[in-house]
Amino acid sequence: MESAIDEHLRCPRTRTRRIEDDYTPPYPVWSARAHRAVTQVVMGYFGVQSLGAAQQGRACAALMRIARDFARPDGPLHHDLTHYVDAEGHDNMIAIAYWTDPAAFARWSATPEIDGWWQSEERLHEGLGYFREIVSPRVQHFETMFNTPDRLEGIGVAMGGVSGELQEHGYWGSMRDRIPLSQTDPMSPSGTRAAIGDAPAPGRRVRIAGHEHVAMIRSGQEWTDTTGQERALYLEEMEPVLREGMDFLRDQGLAIGCYSNRYMRHLDAQGAPLQKSFGLSFWRSLADMERWAESHPTHVAIFGSFMRYVQALNFQLQLRVYHEVSVLKADEQRYEYINCHARTGLMNGMG
Repeated sequence: MESAIDEHLRCPRTRTRRIEDDYTPPYPVWSARAHRAVTQVVMGYFGVQSLGAAQQGRACAALMRIARDFARPDGPLHHDLTHYVDAEGHDNMIAIAYWTDPAAFARWSATPEIDGWWQSEERLHEGLGYFREIVSPRVQHFETMFNTPDRLEGIGVAMGGVSGELQEHGYWGSMRDRIPLSQTDPMSPSGTRAAIGDAPAPGRRVRIAGHEHVAMIRSGQEWTDTTGQERALYLEEMEPVLREGMDFLRDQGLAIGCYSNRYMRHLDAQGAPLQKSFGLSFWRSLADMERWAESHPTHVAIFGSFMRYVQALNFQLQLRVYHEVSVLKADEQRYEYINCHARTGLMNGMG
């Protein structure tokens, strides 16, 4: 068993973990590992927003164009195609891409064909919305966790390596303990979100500046390999409780510090849904996220349904679960929206 914090990222602690050194977790999990030369990663969310069946064809074509651009030089090491319906009833298709070299991302995004398309005035007049949410956490500022070591997701695929079994999990506060920065920093938020230029509204280009220590989580599950009792337990008992919690954060999350929440479904290359989903949310702080996880009825219900699920299966799961959590400095965030409604992403609550 080893620490979730890779050896070269450990330092003398000024803040203690919530566990003793001899703590043994209840079941195994693993973390993604990158080469020591990796000091910062890029997670890019490239979205297309549409309303109604009449726009779906054009929206799909726009998403496929974005995905094709990933094959250009300096493109991402991994990407996912995803979809969800937001609180305003709009379809949002998002291509999520990962780099382990910010310089490569900068070269890719500055490619004339890519930058020219994004900057073109045509984007404002197509009847579609577009957004880019780019976060670039330094390796000290994020953590990952997977319940299997053989099939990683998200940034884990780009990082390429995997740890041994981890000690810091299975207790409240373990998410914080896995982030290297937590060794010395409380990661408290400061400042507020701010619109740069135009206020959030359809028909505009809007940039949102994030503040210090915005927290972001992508937390997912795949039920492709489940069968019989396990599949029934997930689809009939666990997933409805999870969806209720995700809808609460989407619709009412602002009151508890959640800026934005999307409960997303993976798509294959042809746009058909896969048996994989995840929640993606942005929070005012890691502490706000922790309070929801530890005490809010919607997450207590999610946690309770998961524990009943794993106990019924004696911890022998075919369900794959994972998450990636980042606590972002202000200079690690860039949010841009074109012709999107005012509740989209980090604009939510600012209109």
